[in-house]
Amino acid sequence: MPRRREARPIAEHYGDLVRVALLEARPAGLQTRQLITATRLTKSQVERGIRHLRDVGAAEHLTPVIWRRRDGYMFSDDPADWIEYEKKQFRLILGRLTRMITGTLDPHLARYPDDEWAQVAAAQLTGVRATLAQLSK
Repeated sequence: MPRRREARPIAEHYGDLVRVALLEARPAGLQTRQLITATRLTKSQVERGIRHLRDVGAAEHLTPVIWRRRDGYMFSDDPADWIEYEKKQFRLILGRLTRMITGTLDPHLARYPDDEWAQVAAAQLTGVRATLAQLSK
């Protein structure tokens, strides 16, 4: 059984408010501004509630929280929506990792090619980068 991340009571409260608002809006989603209005929370509180849902609530309720530009945050029962969202997240992570490699690790290796740590990091990240590239297709 997966370990449940301990939630702070306030984050759990924000998550519950956001969850109820998203369930009431179903099948439509809600943009951040709409969630602020529906929950009467601040933007940072809504964001904290979303994080709580992603960390704890979605696993408990078996429905992932996804985000789409046109729809905002939403619960979807369609696995195709989940896959689309997951691929976008993998592309974002791949982009960040690629920039870290090309902007930091590659210059490090160019300057100190015998640095053992940089060699290990480069070898490991090459595999991660290839995996993320496949997952984001």
